[in-house]
Order: sequence, then structure tokens, then C-alpha cells
Amino acid sequence: MRKVVVTPYSERWGLEFEAEAKGLREVLGLELIEIHHIGSTSVRGLSAKLIIDIMPIVKDISQIDLYNGEMAEIGYEAKGENGIAGRRYFQKGGDERTHHVHIYEKGSSEIERHLAFRDFLRAHPKKAKVYGDLKEKLALQFPYDIDSYIKGKEQLASQIEQEAVNWYRKVMKRGWDDEGDASIAD
Repeated sequence: MRKVVVTPYSERWGLEFEAEAKGLREVLGLELIEIHHIGSTSVRGLSAKLIIDIMPIVKDISQIDLYNGEMAEIGYEAKGENGIAGRRYFQKGGDERTHHVHIYEKGSSEIERHLAFRDFLRAHPKKAKVYGDLKEKLALQFPYDIDSYIKGKEQLASQIEQEAVNWYRKVMKRGWDDEGDASIAD
């Protein structure tokens, strides 16, 4: 049984993303368009579980299954779509997961959702703190119950995501200068 552990933000998470992204770039090669650090570990100041979430964007999602062997060689277990149509999902670290890779084809609506959530929290540190505080509280309350942890943060995460997507679309139309210096690319 995995323990739910949420820790304060660490600068090393960005370095861990960069190191892992390098290996993913080598595996995915010319199929890769871009790669993003997403999830809580990508937001400065946000408490998170110790799992680096990575989102490669590729030309053709149907080609990704051909890379399952190479992904296994660098420690990833292929999970197929894993509940989200059009995604290829990989986990690293076995029961003590260290990385999640969510691969989408260019144009997938899931890309905007992930980037909006990340960029919104980067641009709104007070909201990120509220979200992080809730995650810390839930991890202490449900240390061996990942389902209750996830359910406990679901409502707030959904509210943030809705607000984030609306904000992101407005920002993308106007340009980043009107909303601050939040970056959409890693």
C-alpha cells in the first residue's frame, strides 16, 4: 500500500523534469513536437506528491505504442490510454512512482487543460497555496487511502481547472503581457 506524501515545493523538481525530458526526447525523437513539465511539481511554491508529471506533445499518437520497448528500457511501464481517450500514459518507479508521462497528439483538448491549470496556478500564488494546503491536510488525514485523498481535493481542483481554462483562453487571446509574465512553454 502506497503512502500519500505531500511535501513543500522543491527547486530540484524542475531539475528532475529536465533530466527526464532529455531521455524522453531521445526516445521519441522526431515524433516529439514539444515537452512540458505539468502537475503540482511544475508550480513554484506549490506542495506536491513526489511525482514529476511530464506531457510530451507528439505528431501522431497512434505511433507511440511503437516506443513501448524503448520506454521500458528507460524505466517506464506502458499503461495505454489509462482512462483518457487519445492519451498514452506511462509510469516510472513501480509502487514508489517517481514520474508520470502523459503523451498527447498535437491539437488534443487535454493539452490546453493541463497547461491552463499549471499556468493559472503559476500566475496566482494565493490560489496555489490554498490548493497546496488542502493537499497537505488530506495527505495527513488519509495517508494510506489515495482514493479519499483524490476525492477530497476533487471539488477544489475542478473549480480551479474551470477558472484556469477560462483565464487561459482570455490570456491567449490578449497575450501574456496583460496578465503578467507567466510562461506557457518550459
